[in-house]
Amino acid sequence: MSITLLGIGSGDTRTLTLEAEQALLRAGCIIGAKRLLMQLPDSCTDNRVAATKPEAILQVLEENRNLDCVVAYSGDSGFYSGCRSLLPLLRGTQVTVLPGLSSVQLLAAALGRPWQDWVLVSAHGVDCDAVSAVMQGHPAFFLTGGTLGPAALCAQLTEAGLGNLSVTVGEDLGTSAEKITVTTAAEGAGSRFSALSVLLAEAAPGGPRRGPGWPDEWFVRGQVPMTKRMVRAAVLACLAPAPDAIVWDVGAGTGSVSVELAAMANRGKVFAVECRADACDLIEANRRKFAAWNLRVVCGKAPEALQDLPRPDAVFIGGTRGSMEEIVRTALSKNPAVRLCITAIALESLSSAMEVLQSCGIKPDITQVAVSQTKAAGHVHMLTAQNPIFIITGNCDD
Repeated sequence: MSITLLGIGSGDTRTLTLEAEQALLRAGCIIGAKRLLMQLPDSCTDNRVAATKPEAILQVLEENRNLDCVVAYSGDSGFYSGCRSLLPLLRGTQVTVLPGLSSVQLLAAALGRPWQDWVLVSAHGVDCDAVSAVMQGHPAFFLTGGTLGPAALCAQLTEAGLGNLSVTVGEDLGTSAEKITVTTAAEGAGSRFSALSVLLAEAAPGGPRRGPGWPDEWFVRGQVPMTKRMVRAAVLACLAPAPDAIVWDVGAGTGSVSVELAAMANRGKVFAVECRADACDLIEANRRKFAAWNLRVVCGKAPEALQDLPRPDAVFIGGTRGSMEEIVRTALSKNPAVRLCITAIALESLSSAMEVLQSCGIKPDITQVAVSQTKAAGHVHMLTAQNPIFIITGNCDD
């Protein structure tokens, strides 16, 4: 018995490689999705069994152990294929893996574009964040399926403010019904596409590419308090979010911390929570100015506004309006290991933060940041001090 796992391309015989065609002709049993089996050449065996789950495929292989068997996958066997989960179950068995033409290759060829710099993402039966994918500085290719078709992915982009982003939908690639549609995310969100579709979204406009502590004058300010540059840099260092982190900024003010967090966690999501309407408008203005598409503005008072937010990896608390304990406990209820960072100017606020963290079983780590900046006075320069800031950090793992 020999087992061959092969990529069958689009399912149309025109996208079969010669090696794959020969393997199919030699096979005594062919296993795969019903759609693919129905499109096989008549010259292939009639012993075709529809099965896609690894356990079901193993059962069919056992029942046909005296035959040469082929397991056929759409596209390429190495590109988001079920081959990945089946191979570990076949250790100790003679297995040959043959590649096929993937949907990304077929779309790139149809467009006459190279694809080596595209961000490749699967939205086939799994959750997918289209916004973070297009924020990586390159076009993003989405293998779609299930509930996340091109229209749903375009709706994500449009909701984030990327409705004008250029997208391309490839339907039924490699078949006689192939169709290529170039449109915008907003138009794509309201369209219907074939179940066998893929999406290519161009790279989203990007913000600054530099380390933390952006100049204060970069931000739209208004009359809302803002965490100043040097303190902001220290806060970002304390939070140290991973690229795919979920972060809350509670009492976000102008959104300066939120925007820089969004740049650091550009494969994650940042939620700027603010109760003042004028501040929410400033956050939105800074969000768009710095292309922080993965930043969502949540207008409301904490802790009530936090209830429906996803589990955070890190939380910055810049303002509480007397609800510090409730905010901390809400964050901990979502994630007991969340990384917390609180800033305080008044000694009373420092004392309150320490008491709250200690009551939650967290040992607070306290840093004071005192910043002075030069100011011209005639022919000389003098230092002008800013208010000292306390930065209180901690989590249950410390």
